[in-house]
Amino acid sequence: MMQLPSLLLALTLTAADAPVEADLVIRGAALHDGSGKPAVTGDLAIKGERIVAVGKFETAGKPRIIDGKGLIVAPGFIDLHTHSDGPLQLGTTRGNLNYLTQGVTTAVTGNCGSGPTDVAAYFKTLETGKVGSNVIHQATHNSIRQQVMGNANRAPTAAELKKMEAVVEKAMQDGAWGLSTGLIYNPGTYSKTDELIALAKIAARHGGFYASHIRDEGTGLLVAVEEALTIGREAKLPVHISHMKASGRAAWGKAADAVALVAQARAKGQAVTADQYPYIASSTSLFATVVPAQFREGSQKEFLERLNDAEQGPKLRAGIEDRLKGKEKALKIAAYSRRLDYQGKDVDTIAAQEKKKPIDVVLEILRNGGAQIVNFGMNEEDVRLIMKQDFVATASDGAAMTPSSSVPHPRSYGTFPRKIGRYALADGVISLEHAIRSASGLPADILKLPERGYLKPGYFADVVVFDPDTFRDLATYEKPHQYSTGVKYLFVNGQLAIDEGKSTGTLAGKVLRHQSK
Repeated sequence: MMQLPSLLLALTLTAADAPVEADLVIRGAALHDGSGKPAVTGDLAIKGERIVAVGKFETAGKPRIIDGKGLIVAPGFIDLHTHSDGPLQLGTTRGNLNYLTQGVTTAVTGNCGSGPTDVAAYFKTLETGKVGSNVIHQATHNSIRQQVMGNANRAPTAAELKKMEAVVEKAMQDGAWGLSTGLIYNPGTYSKTDELIALAKIAARHGGFYASHIRDEGTGLLVAVEEALTIGREAKLPVHISHMKASGRAAWGKAADAVALVAQARAKGQAVTADQYPYIASSTSLFATVVPAQFREGSQKEFLERLNDAEQGPKLRAGIEDRLKGKEKALKIAAYSRRLDYQGKDVDTIAAQEKKKPIDVVLEILRNGGAQIVNFGMNEEDVRLIMKQDFVATASDGAAMTPSSSVPHPRSYGTFPRKIGRYALADGVISLEHAIRSASGLPADILKLPERGYLKPGYFADVVVFDPDTFRDLATYEKPHQYSTGVKYLFVNGQLAIDEGKSTGTLAGKVLRHQSK
């Protein structure tokens, strides 16, 4: 098989010297190649799974011609942070339509330390059922720790650590791209830095990276960032900070300090990057948000026993009440099956409706299995500062889904057009080329993903074509289940997933396995 540099040279010469054999050609579009350079007007040709020419060239035969005048052509977007592990295995959501309509052609799963631990089995399920976008997966620390030692608030024994190392080793051998942690979630929240370094070293040995929902995104943000940097230095692998933010009013303004800390590490030669969703609200479970970590050990049954215990119960209630204080209006219920009428309402509103105290509403929900929430905890100035950084990629932290009665965070439907359409094109907070790079070339570089993320001859034809005037997010906090508009054409491995603005239903995605060094 011809090596890639030779293949690129051959294709470049073909494009320059002879008519190009192609199945489809986009003519006269603004081409953003994913590098962050300004667009150039030109053509792009696709044959089979690959881009075969970019720029000015003649074509042979009778390829389909798409008039690209007034349209933008960019590499298909790569979402570094999704929680689509489960949905992509289901018939109703494996098509990933809510992401295809955002221009996303590759989704990374296994984030925040949670997801399938048997990477080979997960990949087999995806390949058997087929998926609408490409999928990349990571070794998931929380799920691995749960598998080996349960939801235990202690350090692993030497034998348990060896078992966890073996699971990470197998995951990396089977094609995982790195180690993912979620250090506010159980049971990862009980892990110490030395445990994480030991497991990160396994990923490093295979050429992987360390991605982390760090231990604190609030007032302890800088200490948490420093821990991630320490893990990277000690394990000798790249560090990636998931959904970078300064959460909670007391932490507002700390984004600048966190950015400076990362910039300082990068200046010293450390490989450190981050991602971000362009919203002032986050979303997670009510349980992880309001229940102190020391009370989260064990099962739901054990949590309820603790809550009902004469000695521990009052302490647990006081701990929850302390973490809830000041957030009653900020915490909105996204999904709670026991009371659908709670969905879309904040805790304070529900308390007034039920004639109860906010703490009692929260305890009722926790007793009944918990709920997903949307938390309005960020500051717009911090959000804008973070997105301007050249080391920050765009990522949704959402999941593949279809419209339902739930009221989830709108990021699952709108992250990429919000960043590009609103913040870049409409508001000018960042340049268009910066925004596109943050969704394509940069995440490809972070992953060291070969032959994707850029518009280059020989690369896989993951390509988005959108109208800059209409590429916008329609999903809102009140009505989140609304698909974005403006993607005219979307190619996944050369196949049209969206054609003339309409979904084709094609499941052209591939499992992308990391090749161990």
